[in-house]
Amino acid sequence: MADPSSYRPSPGQIPDSPGVYKFRDEHRRVIYVGKAKNLRQRVANYFQDLANLHPRTRTMVTTAASVEWTVVSTEVEALQLEYTWIKEFDPRFNVKYRDDKSYPYLAVTLNEEFPRVQVMRGAKKKGVRYFGPYGHAWAIRETVDLMLRVFPVRTCSAGVFKNAARTGRPCLLGYIDKCSAPCVGRVTPEEHRELAEDFCDFMAGRTGTYIRRLEKDMMQAAEEMEYERAARLRDDAEALKRAMEKSAVVLADATDADLIAVAEDELEAALQIFHVRGGRVRGQRGWVTDKVEAVDTSGLVEHALQQLYGEERGDAVPKEVLVPALPEDTEAVSQWLAERRGSQVSLRIPQRGDKKDLMATVQRNAQQALGLHKTKRASDLTTRSRALEEIAEALGLDTAPLRIECYDISHLQGDDVVASMVVFEDGLARKSEYRRFQIKGFEGQDDVRSMHEVIGRRFKRYLQEKERTGEWEEPQEPASGATGSALAAGATGPAPGVTGPVPAPVLTAASPADEIEPREDDGRPKRFAYPPQLVVVDGGQPQVAAAKRALDELGIDDIAVCGLAKRLEEVWLPDDDDPVVLPRSSEGLYLLQRVRDEAHRFAITYQRAKRAKRIRSSPLDDVTGLGETRKQALIKHFGSVKKLRQATIEEICEVPGIGRRTAESVAAALASTAPAAPAVNTATGEIMEEDDGGAS
Repeated sequence: MADPSSYRPSPGQIPDSPGVYKFRDEHRRVIYVGKAKNLRQRVANYFQDLANLHPRTRTMVTTAASVEWTVVSTEVEALQLEYTWIKEFDPRFNVKYRDDKSYPYLAVTLNEEFPRVQVMRGAKKKGVRYFGPYGHAWAIRETVDLMLRVFPVRTCSAGVFKNAARTGRPCLLGYIDKCSAPCVGRVTPEEHRELAEDFCDFMAGRTGTYIRRLEKDMMQAAEEMEYERAARLRDDAEALKRAMEKSAVVLADATDADLIAVAEDELEAALQIFHVRGGRVRGQRGWVTDKVEAVDTSGLVEHALQQLYGEERGDAVPKEVLVPALPEDTEAVSQWLAERRGSQVSLRIPQRGDKKDLMATVQRNAQQALGLHKTKRASDLTTRSRALEEIAEALGLDTAPLRIECYDISHLQGDDVVASMVVFEDGLARKSEYRRFQIKGFEGQDDVRSMHEVIGRRFKRYLQEKERTGEWEEPQEPASGATGSALAAGATGPAPGVTGPVPAPVLTAASPADEIEPREDDGRPKRFAYPPQLVVVDGGQPQVAAAKRALDELGIDDIAVCGLAKRLEEVWLPDDDDPVVLPRSSEGLYLLQRVRDEAHRFAITYQRAKRAKRIRSSPLDDVTGLGETRKQALIKHFGSVKKLRQATIEEICEVPGIGRRTAESVAAALASTAPAAPAVNTATGEIMEEDDGGAS
């Protein structure tokens, strides 16, 4: 590991003009390329105190052994040179998007004497017109088959074309009029090229001209009583309409635009691009990348724009590029795109209307792509095994943690405090084992104390199950700081505050493999009977210490504990002052992050549901025997709970279906929940009148 001060240039050596810089390692390999408006300021930022640098930046500067730079005259030149160097040197610390598959394009080889329509993959070739990319090659072939009725362009290979020219006989498509057969001279090279250009115009979105022309010719043929020709023209027009229907109109103003959306987490990012031409989605593609440098959404967008349009010219760069976040230097990127297109390009964030709605669709595709990528990665057996081995090695465990439980606390400013427990077995989520907790031991916001309570409650139940089955002869009583009455010894029912689906029967650790776990007296399978090898908590040192203390108070010393801190993805162990830093590309870190994120998702979903239920609650909910229908009748009769609270028992009895006993219960319930003093608008001094007419 190099000391950055050993190769730090003096400030006077670095110019303060725009430029591009390269970091090289001890073997002179380029490991990072960046650009700057002011080289002196940007490069100096890399040589500050290492503790102030982002962990990924810190890794880069300690891996590097030298830095060099090239001065350019404008920021646009810097953008182009940065792209060129990234492509040339493939630096390991730069974000590089790679297609998760090779997308097929519909290509027209205008660089040949007789242009050919075909499916193409891979790098683009000069002189070839591309449309797409498409999700599947069969989608291209279906479209082409419909369009060959109207634009009978050559689709055969060079070998088939030469053989037909030699024998003087066209292929089958030539006989059924889906090819103009230039191989045997039915059309001249100029006429065939005109067909190919018309094909390209139609695919580019200029569709109305051709359909109107066919319909006009059809009407003329019908007037001249050439009914067979009119029917053929009718079928041709229908074929073009069916080809158009394969890509529905999404933007009514016939816009040419590319929409880019990004879904990301701490380690990876997924990018989705929709290519809209003539208001229709003509292509879609997606990339996934590892975040090997400290980069935010705007940086990811800038890298994506470089990769998308770095090799493109002319109409391949659309008039509009819609993005979720603007690059840091929007003006320079817009100018660079305009130079590549040859005219102005609008680079912006959609704010309203159809474009914003379509961007939301692209964003959902990006989220799904990232989730699918993570699922594929997690489902690979070899990858999961390596992840568990890396975790065991990093945490000093004797064996791989085949069962991992993760806990997270969720609340809204101290209200509706809940916790989640998620379970991963063999690196895969086991959702039937998930559990949810309500924090009942105290009021207010205290994540550390909440974590202590949840861990104590969960493993108190574990000890009770072991005692009941005879696996724990003398259960150790918890120390005075352990969870109290909610888990008094001898309780056999479900843990207080725990909700969730009932799990399927599982095997206990001490049972023979063919013995199904005994059931509770009420017929339900036991909960919390199977211990994990590793407990993960969402948080740093304080949360880890609280979880460890809860286990110690219960006398449990054979379950490992660690915490995963969100900010820097550091792994904390009990009683250690320094975290365990797993490599960014570690499968073990990826698995721990996925477990932590799942616990967070499960906790926040429960917390939001509780909050929504509390907001929708009404004082009438506590009235025994008052169903939903009669509650609605009361609200409808009086107009609001406030007016109902002011009503007398006799007035309440006037509501159909409400007897005197029920009216007395309603009045008593509302009296016990009298509202607080009226709120005051601090901006205007106005007294805010209570209006709870919607409560029910």
